[in-house]
Amino acid sequence: MEDVTRSVIERGDLAHLALFLWASGASSLLVWALRELALSNRRFNDFVQEIARLNQRFNGRE
Repeated sequence: MEDVTRSVIERGDLAHLALFLWASGASSLLVWALRELALSNRRFNDFVQEIARLNQRFNGRE
């Protein structure tokens, strides 16, 4: 990675390096956020299923 960085800086292409680093960071943040959203949706679905089971038990006793 140092060789690539040094090569880019020597050629005066620092703006492209900064843009690449920004895009990489933004993309990784998006992937992390989507993964967390999927996990959150799964946990919420599990919660709703448990509430449905609880309601079935209470309605079955009445």
